[in-house]
Amino acid sequence: MKETVYGEIKALKPSEKASLEKLTQRRTSAADIIDLDLAKRASQTCNQLNAQLGLLIGRDGRIVSVVLGTKERLYLPDLGRYRLDSARLRSLRLVVFVPDCEKRLEAKPLETSPLRPDNEKIQPEQKVQALTIAQDFIADLEKLRLDALLIVGVKSNGTPGPISLAYLELTELGKNRGGFQRTVKYYYGRDVSDITVNFEDFVSEIEGQFIAATPKSQDTKSGKAILVGAYTSTLAQSQASMEELQELARTAGVGVLEIFVQRRRQLDPKTVIGKGKLEELVLRSLDLGADLLIFDRELSPGQLRAITDSAEMKILDRSMLILDIFSQRAKTKEGRIQVELAQLKYSLPRLTDKDSGLSRLSGGIGGRGPGETKLEISRRRVRDRISFLEKQIEKVASERQIRRQRRQDRGVPVIAIVGYTNAGKSTLLNALTKSDVLAEDKLFATLDTATRRMRFPNEKEVVFVDTVGFIRELPKELVNAFRATLEEVGEADLLVHVVDASDGELEHQIKVVNETLAKLDFGDKPKILVLNKTDLLSVPEVWSLTNSLSALAVSAVTRDGFPELIAEVQTRLLESFKGQDPGRFLEQLSEP
Repeated sequence: MKETVYGEIKALKPSEKASLEKLTQRRTSAADIIDLDLAKRASQTCNQLNAQLGLLIGRDGRIVSVVLGTKERLYLPDLGRYRLDSARLRSLRLVVFVPDCEKRLEAKPLETSPLRPDNEKIQPEQKVQALTIAQDFIADLEKLRLDALLIVGVKSNGTPGPISLAYLELTELGKNRGGFQRTVKYYYGRDVSDITVNFEDFVSEIEGQFIAATPKSQDTKSGKAILVGAYTSTLAQSQASMEELQELARTAGVGVLEIFVQRRRQLDPKTVIGKGKLEELVLRSLDLGADLLIFDRELSPGQLRAITDSAEMKILDRSMLILDIFSQRAKTKEGRIQVELAQLKYSLPRLTDKDSGLSRLSGGIGGRGPGETKLEISRRRVRDRISFLEKQIEKVASERQIRRQRRQDRGVPVIAIVGYTNAGKSTLLNALTKSDVLAEDKLFATLDTATRRMRFPNEKEVVFVDTVGFIRELPKELVNAFRATLEEVGEADLLVHVVDASDGELEHQIKVVNETLAKLDFGDKPKILVLNKTDLLSVPEVWSLTNSLSALAVSAVTRDGFPELIAEVQTRLLESFKGQDPGRFLEQLSEP
């Protein structure tokens, strides 16, 4: 039988528990928030137990659950938070009976309301003695999207007294912000008979307004999100970083419903944006129907736990989003191994008892060890999987080394194309080598290294290697996992560093790529800086950039600048082999 009585019930006598179970067998009219007879019976039970008593009532009038608290507090059972249509209410109302109410009453406004009888005339400034609704109950009303919250004060003689009602209402955000949000509306009365409106119709009308005001669902495969940026940097840097996060979200298939940006002198060490702002964001996500909060920074394991516990919804950081994109776009066996390894290494310190994100990895592996917790088992399984994948990566690295050695034996120079993600590396490779490597206007379109041959005008052959793009704050776990792939860069004779000339952040992107290459010990490699997408700029702009950055200007789309690029590649290859035996190929490389 499904449990229907919750809360502080362990110390109850059998007769007391039986009285609570009897309440679950009763029902009220769907038109009444609660009828007088049920209110009287619940008040008597509340008075006898001297503790707060909560009834969760469905729209059909049936009592779904009875919850017993202490005299001062009442905690609701888990109702499956955030797992329903964002436009609808929970279809449950909570009625709480509070004992010994006479000592807690305060003067509250007695106002005209849709819930009050039409024939009753309320005088201005007229007051009624009622209970103040605790903030914890208001948080439950908003987060759980309850139909309504009714607090019934129980008098010392066990009869129902004054009522305090709270419900959600739709209000406009204002001309500057636009849209709507849910706000809490209050109503105070002398007893339950003060509410004479048909409650079922009342709630249906409110819900209809919510449905009409909720944005239409976007065609997204990975959820709908609010992007969160908290920055101590300059405004320009903050905007550039948030724009990049938006592009990452688009690439991942996430629908962006709203962007939240906060400038702070110092980030909150626990929740990044502060507890109050986090609470506002959670409530805003309910209004918009968002199921994700994505932070534009890497969250520490402690921050991720604290934010998740507070928000009780799915939280991603920038690194998780990048890892998810890599997971979606990895096509080859090698790419999938590298991405899974990176995901596991990133997730291991962030595993908690609540974490179910890696459940697919733990199926079918042994039984539970003696004395091990679920968390310990999860961590052990992840470590075992990491060890297995690292061996697979070593195997991949050795196979790549064999292929590289064969190329070296044949004396074929290797040119690696590197650069920031979405700089046009794959498009440039296709244009130079007349190939058809996947090239999309998305971040990280290339994950698996592509190798293509090209003949110079003098019929001499070189190999171009397209590599994964870099990005600011690229997770170190991802860099380490892709080290076998990036060894192609280390073995290359020349690097072609491709930059999106039309990007306002190009200088910062150049810095990010150079720093990443240095971390991989490839910083001393000879390289050519190439400004791509120059067809999007004016001639004076291109001239200014090429002079200030000592770069070549090309367009992979129009092929402008290709003769100069090819000539420079030939020259730099010859320079890189000075003092060495260049072999027959290089002896002839400079021949017409």
